[in-house]
Amino acid sequence: MNWEVVIGLETHAQLSTRSKIFSGAATAFGAAPNSQASAVDIALPGVLPVLNMGAVERAIRFGLAIGATINRRSVFARKNYFYPDLPKGYQISQYEIPVVQGGSIRIMTKAGEKAVRLTRAHLEEDAGKSLHEDLHGMTGIDLNRAGTPLLEIVSEPDMRSAEEAVVYAKTLHALVRWIGICDGNMQEGSFRCDANVSVRRSGESALGTRCEIKNLNSFRFLQHAIEFETRRQIELIEDGGTVEQETRLYDPDRNETRSMRTKEDAQDYRYFPDPDLPPLVIDEAWIERIRSGMPELPEAKRQRYMSVYKLPPSDATALTATSAVSDCFEEAVRAGAEPKLAANWVLGEFTAAINKADIEPEDAPVSGRKLGALLQRIEDGTISGKIAKEVFDAMWAGEGDADAIIEKRGLKQISDSGAIEKIVDDVIAANAATVAEYRAGKEKAFNALVGKVMAATKGKANPAQVNAILKGKLGE
Repeated sequence: MNWEVVIGLETHAQLSTRSKIFSGAATAFGAAPNSQASAVDIALPGVLPVLNMGAVERAIRFGLAIGATINRRSVFARKNYFYPDLPKGYQISQYEIPVVQGGSIRIMTKAGEKAVRLTRAHLEEDAGKSLHEDLHGMTGIDLNRAGTPLLEIVSEPDMRSAEEAVVYAKTLHALVRWIGICDGNMQEGSFRCDANVSVRRSGESALGTRCEIKNLNSFRFLQHAIEFETRRQIELIEDGGTVEQETRLYDPDRNETRSMRTKEDAQDYRYFPDPDLPPLVIDEAWIERIRSGMPELPEAKRQRYMSVYKLPPSDATALTATSAVSDCFEEAVRAGAEPKLAANWVLGEFTAAINKADIEPEDAPVSGRKLGALLQRIEDGTISGKIAKEVFDAMWAGEGDADAIIEKRGLKQISDSGAIEKIVDDVIAANAATVAEYRAGKEKAFNALVGKVMAATKGKANPAQVNAILKGKLGE
């Protein structure tokens, strides 16, 4: 409790263009090594980079989504360092004037809502990849990723726990997918985080010495790496040592971070404007054209769900976690489902089914429209909520739509009060001991009687009518 952790994240989001940022080579994942590396990507003499307009437009979309400043003039720079998978000997990035500056992302924490400020988001190219497996002690170089377009999103050091950092990363991940600029596939390296972690004594305002943990490609690894690094730094200082500014790697097998290299400062990279690329100039018409094509953003949609549909904040937040889940909910409502019932089913049975099948919502065999049609049958009394779960499972298995399954299986709810009353009379007559227990004040006995009526009707009796008729009979 005497220490405070300070965290900032640098996130690399691979932009969803079909070609690279400075060449026409493909960006598809999984191609044979070096089959998607053009003359520009491998830095043959005399080649010149040409900026991909699609990458710029995706950066602008992100800037608009976070309320940032879109710099009307930005500059590309050369970031100089040596590494075997960097064929030019430098990376083309942006330094002094990025395309996106400022903005913020709102996150929901245990303590409530919090705004995480962003420093910048700049365009850059990815490096290649070093391969070590199955090469008999040697290292291979695959340049397929060289030149892949990235948006590096840099936060201010506003997070104070590993949990907050994970919530921020998940919120950012959902946003870049929502606005269609990145597929967010962490296994393929499309979305990865570097965590800058430092500690200071509670009450201090000066920042401690930070260490950067590189290339965290899962939210679980991000949390564990920050937690370990926080403990490491605190123990080091309390034992009389000092934290060295350095870059570290996280080893998930040992759940520890370890030193990779001394952390470089900006001057070590010898940034200077790239002479092969003119300044990027963005006019108002371009920005407005992109703004007009922006989808409704998660925060605006969340507020609308609460005000228009009267959903609680927890439901509204969960429904806007991804655009696919939100689309499913809205389709169900458009199909006639009551909003709160639709929210319960989308966040309950539907989400459980896609998680069990390990598929994305958009690939589910039950669409939002089909779900809405099923929920209408609960609302109009055709089936009970319990029977609806059986129908949903059948729909998921491909047996048809709700009405066809209800008809085929004979699942229509019994709402004839006369028929239900006769069954209730039979149950009361056959269960005198349970009736006596209820009249003696045991409420559970009533539920047992309801269960017997429902069993006698194979779950088809209208539960509300069963309760009303049974209470009336027992009150006589």
